[in-house]
Amino acid sequence: MLKSIPLYIKIIVALIFGIIWAVLSSYMGWSSFTNNWISPWGDIFIALLKLIAIPLILFSVIGGIVGLGNPKDLGKMGVKTLGFYLITTITAVSVGLILVNVFSPGKTLSEDVRVENRIAYEGWANENGIEIIENKSLVNNEVYKAYLFDKRQVENSIDKELDEKFKNRLNEESGPLQPLVDIIPVNIFNSLSGNGSMLQIIFFAIFFGVALLYIDKEKAKPVISLVEGVTEAFVKMIDFVMKASPLFVFALMAGVVNDIAGDDPSKVLELFKGLTWYSLTVSGGLFIMAFILYPSLLKLLRGSFKFKDFFVGISPAQALAFSTSSSAATLPVTLECVEDNLKVDKRTASFVLPIGATINMDGTSLYQAIAVIFLAQIHMIDLSLGQQMAVVLTATLASIGSAAIPSAGLVMLMVVLESVGLNPAWIAIILPVDRILDMMRTVVNVTGDATVCLLVDNKKAPSPN
Repeated sequence: MLKSIPLYIKIIVALIFGIIWAVLSSYMGWSSFTNNWISPWGDIFIALLKLIAIPLILFSVIGGIVGLGNPKDLGKMGVKTLGFYLITTITAVSVGLILVNVFSPGKTLSEDVRVENRIAYEGWANENGIEIIENKSLVNNEVYKAYLFDKRQVENSIDKELDEKFKNRLNEESGPLQPLVDIIPVNIFNSLSGNGSMLQIIFFAIFFGVALLYIDKEKAKPVISLVEGVTEAFVKMIDFVMKASPLFVFALMAGVVNDIAGDDPSKVLELFKGLTWYSLTVSGGLFIMAFILYPSLLKLLRGSFKFKDFFVGISPAQALAFSTSSSAATLPVTLECVEDNLKVDKRTASFVLPIGATINMDGTSLYQAIAVIFLAQIHMIDLSLGQQMAVVLTATLASIGSAAIPSAGLVMLMVVLESVGLNPAWIAIILPVDRILDMMRTVVNVTGDATVCLLVDNKKAPSPN
């Protein structure tokens, strides 16, 4: 009986029960039991995903680059395809960053809850040896000052001030191209072990994948087979983890909500108030992409194409994308819609759409940008412009080869969080609303693929059947 229930239904049920347990735990005074016996299973879930995330991104990006074929063979169509996909992805991330910074959904939570979240963040950063992102607005907060006193950080204020001066001097001496220099790993094994940035790993993967395309095919073949085999193994590892995910998700939600609620269940309402604004921000961004940006591109570059014809023609693929949350599973229907309804040349569709299903994740990239800033906001962390640019770059580059991975958005969000020094376990906070947003962002992914296909085809558009 249970085997016939879809996994996402089981996860949603587990989420609900996890929240109920946490609220009940808060009322009944079981917080200690939840922290000691239930929450650790959620930590195990995060640890398993982190174990898989970095090598999976490494090999999937290499596989994605290799899957594009030799650049010499791509020709004009290949350059246009990759160019359009890159532009729409960067635009999607930028739209997400603009919306989340303008509407600040994470700041809708009360200051007391956010300060407590900030204290928890600093505790996590200290335990893991991660540099804490400063927030000067906390200087006059009494709760935060008490925390500093309890941790005896006031006693070390002079040393801390000297350290800050030293860091500032280093920052002043580094040139404007230092961020570019930092992307190049000196030792890839050091980067893979967690001592480097995620951008270093992605740079190496892209560089290695491009190199494979230019060496003798016979010599490259066993390496490519190894990459594909290792990728499949990691995908299967995620499959194993996701089969047990309902139990893990229950423990994760119980632990996270219990930490937020403590002995005050009303704080759970604060969390869901923030999640409501977060969901509205993501939904607004996805709406802008699907109904403003894509039609505008078609109007600009294919003026003769009517918006109504486009959406009527692609609607079957959008409906399937919404129900399956998978660009790869929707690909056959997308091909049929684009070829039969939108009258795109079959050779163009067969070339552009499979690449889109592999590297184009506009909706997912937008959601990641909003999610990272939202999670930072509810922990009173102000990411600098440079750090937000790192989010743009990481989300864009990590999308290569990741679209076909089960739970790709979840794994990639952990990667993006780590790239700016934030706790990947915070994905649990947005899990309650992730399923419906996943369905919506997949629709945008598929719509983006169809848009680029039309732009690459670029011929007079007949009315759809």
